[in-house]
Amino acid sequence: MKKFENISSKPGFMKHNGGLMFREISKNKFQFKTTVKKMHLNRAGITHGGFIAGIIDAGSGTAVHRAAGNLEVCVTISLDIKFIGSSIIGDTIIGDVEIQKVTNSLVFMRCKLHSNKKVLAIGNGVWKKTKRS
Repeated sequence: MKKFENISSKPGFMKHNGGLMFREISKNKFQFKTTVKKMHLNRAGITHGGFIAGIIDAGSGTAVHRAAGNLEVCVTISLDIKFIGSSIIGDTIIGDVEIQKVTNSLVFMRCKLHSNKKVLAIGNGVWKKTKRS
């Protein structure tokens, strides 16, 4: 199994929000992870849903881009997220991404986010392959 690599080394949204580590498991399976920091918490003291959605979008988007051969720019068309559990400061969140189908113009994926042996969220999404404008 490959080691995790930092995919948030350049300035941008995810670097600003704590960054993501990413690795390829197989041709259609990928994994990403991050650690919950104080800035990721909501007023209830648990990880904010917007942060959960952001890491699913970023981690899954990286998986989609790699599954598309790193040649295309892939943009999110739809992302359906079911919020199931919660995490707190210091928890490591891991996302398991499975690419379900790659067509000439679309990529379909499923993602399960977990921490401490409990499911936090499940996401299903569709990305569009586009040319860089």
